[in-house]
Amino acid sequence: MTRERSQAATGEQFELRRAGSRAVITELAGGLRLFEKHGVQLTETFDDDRIPPSACGILLAPWPNRVAEGRWTLHGAVQQLDITEPARGHAIHGLLRNTGYRLVERTESRLVLRAEIFPQHGYPFRLSHSAEYSLDQAGDLAVRQELLNRSSAAAPVALGAHPFLRLGDEPAHRLTLTVPAARFFPADPQTMIPTEDVPVDEHTDLRRGARLEGLAMDRAYTGLSAGPGGRVVSTLTSDNGSTVGLWQTQAFQYVHIFVTSKYPGRECAVAVEPMTAPADSLNSGTGLAWLQPGGSFGGSWGMTARLH
Repeated sequence: MTRERSQAATGEQFELRRAGSRAVITELAGGLRLFEKHGVQLTETFDDDRIPPSACGILLAPWPNRVAEGRWTLHGAVQQLDITEPARGHAIHGLLRNTGYRLVERTESRLVLRAEIFPQHGYPFRLSHSAEYSLDQAGDLAVRQELLNRSSAAAPVALGAHPFLRLGDEPAHRLTLTVPAARFFPADPQTMIPTEDVPVDEHTDLRRGARLEGLAMDRAYTGLSAGPGGRVVSTLTSDNGSTVGLWQTQAFQYVHIFVTSKYPGRECAVAVEPMTAPADSLNSGTGLAWLQPGGSFGGSWGMTARLH
């Protein structure tokens, strides 16, 4: 077990180990910088001198994805968030992307971090966000996120995370992405703000799997089908039968798939993002939870792998 005080751009690096697995979590954004099993890298990572490229691994609170023009209405009063996606003019990925998390508890295979959300431009609420990372006896990863409302008024909230999956050094043309979702959210290609969800079609259906190569995508899915234990599992599978899966519990009714050719050093990278609400939920209300004073809201997700 190490607790590394380094000059990394993401601050302190918290390393967990168990059953041949290793996870590295960053002080900045409480992010998952690395998950590997028996030396096989199962998430994308980044160098010490970089902040997470494409939001790699960060936790998202008190909303995931975008708020259109950073603007929403609270009890009839217009709220204006700081614009954090200047290219499109939106607020994106919540309020903790540039925040350091504090250590709460630590063992060799378990870590609890916490960060505070203070009242600010466009979000007049005081919240705490905690994140528990743990490795089980099989070396699989579980993450529990929870928000606590420390305000005197009900606060609108949603949660998400932004992990990028990979299967070691397998190239994209040998990987198949499967997502058990019956519906998706069409979005304007310029603004990337979604409309109402609609049934998947032959071009958007990932239930039978699609080759990752050439699968440019930045899209939210819902209508998720749960498997054993009530978990929804999206998987990346190689031609030799190895798989890495991202599971999410009932609180996470949405999953955002982002496939990009712009991840540094990678021909193709895929983010599988568990979310409790889709983009622009502060305006649409879709998936949004209203957290009463003193109340909490949370859910779990994690990663498993079967390697050959």
